[in-house]
Amino acid sequence: MTWTFVLIIIAGIIVKFLTSPPSALVGWFLDKCELHPKIDAADSTVLFDGEYLDEDEKSRFIDSFNKAQFLNKNHIFPGKEELFLHPETNSTPYIVHFKKKKKEMTFHVFSYDNHVDVVKQWKKKMASYTLNSEYLQQTVLTGSKPHNV
Repeated sequence: MTWTFVLIIIAGIIVKFLTSPPSALVGWFLDKCELHPKIDAADSTVLFDGEYLDEDEKSRFIDSFNKAQFLNKNHIFPGKEELFLHPETNSTPYIVHFKKKKKEMTFHVFSYDNHVDVVKQWKKKMASYTLNSEYLQQTVLTGSKPHNV
């Protein structure tokens, strides 16, 4: 009788866990699957036209990148990767290198007047998506590094 009671309690705990997992587990799973991750300024470097941004500009850039509104994912067909990394545009890309633990990612950020295109590379994979951010888009107007907003 007592073993039946213990088994029922264990089965109840398992059912409860499967139907509503803890938020930490859900957060971990979503972090693994997200296309536009939050970047930590301490674990990243930002290059513009071959030069590293100073700490203040880097912090503003990373903050704007993290707060940017995700618009849509751009599908990259096999064999067309170079078209996304080197588009036919006069825009100089920002290159963000992000490393946290074993995770290494590189983001190529292309600013246009009405949107921002991002090409994310990690391991041997590549993904492209579009963002909306006034701060990141202002580089089109000045043609150089973003200034204080």
